[in-house]
Amino acid sequence: MNDGNRLSPQEIADILRERIRSGELRAGDRLPTQAELAVEFGVERGTVRQALRALQEDGLLSNVSKGSPPRIAEPAPAREEPQPTMVGLAPRLTKAFEPARVRIDAVCLTAESLMLALGEPVRHIHEGRIRPESVDVRIMLPSRDINLAFPVPVEEGDGGDNPVHDRWLAMRNAQARVLQHNLLALRATHGIDVRVSFRALPFTPPVKLYLLNGEEALIGYYMLTRREEEWESRTLEMFDVLGSQSLLFSFLERAGRRDQAFVEESQKWFDALWETITTDLTLS
Repeated sequence: MNDGNRLSPQEIADILRERIRSGELRAGDRLPTQAELAVEFGVERGTVRQALRALQEDGLLSNVSKGSPPRIAEPAPAREEPQPTMVGLAPRLTKAFEPARVRIDAVCLTAESLMLALGEPVRHIHEGRIRPESVDVRIMLPSRDINLAFPVPVEEGDGGDNPVHDRWLAMRNAQARVLQHNLLALRATHGIDVRVSFRALPFTPPVKLYLLNGEEALIGYYMLTRREEEWESRTLEMFDVLGSQSLLFSFLERAGRRDQAFVEESQKWFDALWETITTDLTLS
């Protein structure tokens, strides 16, 4: 083949991906040697090495070592279907509490889902099933001083009062205090080094995001709906979201380059907000 018609590393990688997808190459099979692949595709061995490196980064090859043809990797565990926050978050948090050092970062409208879901790993700690050495939880919630995009009244009231905002603020503070208390209590009961920090966002987050040990990102969209709720002897008609029903989509760092990039960029986004435009949040 002349140079103009030679396959690129990406093209060779795509051909091998298709062979894996179709079952022509199965988990555990050895690939041909680099020399054999170079002859098959009519390219230099360096081109083959680049193609194999791309497959390795995608998690499709295992036992990659110099001088030994790699094997086709076992497929990643089947990804669960997206689940509502109240169903999917607790088991993911419990798994995240298994390492010695736990780091949970969250961006949400209130701490309700996180407060309830953390009850599961806390219970496992009390039962002696898991025992982290340290737990660091950072949570960003909307500031009390901003005009929220939601929840908002369907119709603005007279006199400038906003009971919908007052209700949200009371919930935000109460849930965050319970979450903080339950985690900090682990210091006294189990000697775990626990830190819980809050920062105030200058905007209403359109999504909820949970980052678990920098290895997994769970994201869910807040779906706006019109609803009524009784609060302090009043019926509030509002545009609001039911965050506990938001479907959580999981991205695992080890699941391939695309998931890895999403987790890494989500962590960078969180850290940038935490360190720049957010402010101290007081739970009062």
